[in-house]
Amino acid sequence: MDLPFYTLIISLLVFIFFLHQRFFTTSNTQNKLPPSPRKLPIIGNLHQLGSHPHRSLHKLSEKHGPVMLLHFGSKPVVVASCAAAARNIMKTHDLVWSSRPKSSIADRLFYGSKDIAFSPYGEYWRQVRSVTVLHLLSNKRVRSFRYVREEEISNMIENIKQECEYSSSVIDLRDLFCSLTNNIISRVALGRKYNEGESGINAKATLDGFVNLLGTFNVGEYIPWLEWLNKISGLDTEVEKTAKELDTFLESVIEEHIRKGEYRSGEAKDFVDVLLEIQNADETGYPLQRDSLKAILLDTFAAGTDTTYTTLEWIMTELLTHPSAMEKLQNEVRQLAQGKSEITEDDLGNMQYLKAVIKETLRLHPPVPLLIPRESLEDVKLLGYHIPAKTQVIVNAWAIGRDPLSWENPEKYRPERFFLSSDIDVKGLNFELIPFGAGRRGCPGIAFGIIVNELALARLVHKFNFALPQGIKGGDLDMTEGTGITVRRKSPLLAVATPYSRN
Repeated sequence: MDLPFYTLIISLLVFIFFLHQRFFTTSNTQNKLPPSPRKLPIIGNLHQLGSHPHRSLHKLSEKHGPVMLLHFGSKPVVVASCAAAARNIMKTHDLVWSSRPKSSIADRLFYGSKDIAFSPYGEYWRQVRSVTVLHLLSNKRVRSFRYVREEEISNMIENIKQECEYSSSVIDLRDLFCSLTNNIISRVALGRKYNEGESGINAKATLDGFVNLLGTFNVGEYIPWLEWLNKISGLDTEVEKTAKELDTFLESVIEEHIRKGEYRSGEAKDFVDVLLEIQNADETGYPLQRDSLKAILLDTFAAGTDTTYTTLEWIMTELLTHPSAMEKLQNEVRQLAQGKSEITEDDLGNMQYLKAVIKETLRLHPPVPLLIPRESLEDVKLLGYHIPAKTQVIVNAWAIGRDPLSWENPEKYRPERFFLSSDIDVKGLNFELIPFGAGRRGCPGIAFGIIVNELALARLVHKFNFALPQGIKGGDLDMTEGTGITVRRKSPLLAVATPYSRN
């Protein structure tokens, strides 16, 4: 008996339905995407970033969860705001998340992203990172520049004394810290300090502009057909101008080293000496071209100057608004100094409260609060969510440092919390505290930056008593943040310094 035609159609539709349920519905469950805020046409979620994206993204995560999917124009971006997500990205699936999204500004400033921070993952990145870690930022190399750090910090202390004696006791701490870190990095990386006007440019001002450009939002990266706006706004012109000035400056520095005929040996080697030596000897088996050399040098300034002096300024800001913490730190440093006229790096190991003060400040004020974005090399799972290949991820280190699931009373400044959790450090092993990132793409210069902060802070509180200018109480101090890739105070920190006398 033949079945009616419509019966066959119904049977076929039922079969297709079960087939869909079996192969497609299950697949969609397995490929569940993270929750997303509502987006607008064309711009996606760009309107929700605001002037302080780390704060805006934190508020969104409180509503949508610690892993959420946003769309910046046409590009999907995952935002991770908890320690578990950070561990998954930077440890469990570190290799998958080890690349960088393309940045036209970084490409122009870093000679096609030939540096360590912005270079995409691959053989070239592995080679230049190896050069940097083994030859420039190894523990031995960091120790070899001890005399530079101690000398420049001593110079800063003398400058403060002179300001107190001959002018006013109110000093601009940002200006002092900025000069300190620029001088240290210039001597370590380039061999000497470069004063205003040398080599035809104001090196300090140009380097400041360079760092600011790295934090500039480029609409053309996310909405390509609006790239023409960069010409109208002047961004393209500014990037081109800064890139040319930096290249001229670095070429003059390198040529100055080459004209010596032979490079300095032993502990006197600066980064240029080491890189030229590697270039000529070809020790790595991977040719180190001139552009790569210059890009690596620029990395040291981007990572070494702005972040270090920004952290010092936030440390002093928190201490000035928390006098009891300042007093505890002064007591520790002065007691351990045992009447010595000068604190050295040998004395820092026993200064546990000092280390806790720095950790607590970095928890609340990571210098680069959103770190540098990563990009997935392939499809990957993140806390149960499916993340397609070529998706950007932003790890909100600022939000993680204030997560109540990881920290008790997270908004409160309390260095003592690190006496209870003394094993927590900032070196990328504890994912509730990652101001410098972690894993393959973590900052390789952590040790160098931390030792500068520790020694500078110890000597400051050893030699001076600090207070806010007259009429300003701790609760009145403006804590507004600036904008950019490195988030410093909006206004420079002014303080009253009084030389400390043991008598």
